[in-house]
Amino acid sequence: MHILFRRGGRALAATLLLSLALTGCGSDAKPTVAAPASSVSVTKPYDKLRPTQVKIPKIGADSSLITVAVNKDGEIAVPSVKEPMQAAWYRLSPVPGEVGPSIILGHVDGNNQPGVFFKLKDLAPGDEILVTRSDGKDVRFVVDRTTQVPKDKFPSDAVYGNTDKPELRLITCGGVFDHAEHSYQDNIVVYARLA
Repeated sequence: MHILFRRGGRALAATLLLSLALTGCGSDAKPTVAAPASSVSVTKPYDKLRPTQVKIPKIGADSSLITVAVNKDGEIAVPSVKEPMQAAWYRLSPVPGEVGPSIILGHVDGNNQPGVFFKLKDLAPGDEILVTRSDGKDVRFVVDRTTQVPKDKFPSDAVYGNTDKPELRLITCGGVFDHAEHSYQDNIVVYARLA
């Protein structure tokens, strides 16, 4: 599948298997994320500038950000479940503060303890998310909505689709843990806009 990245009016095609649904969020889950399944556009991909930290005061989340991409299996890599408090930025999404939907991933739990996004489902409209970037700029986002969706109905267009303003998507697992599949059945997705 082709995902178009727009920069300066030109489209750059990247071939990726993308249908982002976190497949590894639990203590014994696989540490990967499937990447977007329909052709969607991202406004501006990674260009050396990157986010370095995310803070969510309401839920006490505070993590440095590692940079992840798509692995050889076509899935978005996520931090190791052995380090559940580590969040990650998907580097094929825009840098937070740039036009488009920036994607930050984190575990709900792992290694028999709560993860950095354990309370992500508790975010409500108006709650604040702070992202620090490598240029020293602090970018403030405000939550628009929080949703819980089955992984097989992941809203790829809503999460990855082009926006005309800077936006942020925070993603983790949620719902019931399926022990047979070693995975949660749902995703929690937080949609936020630049304050």
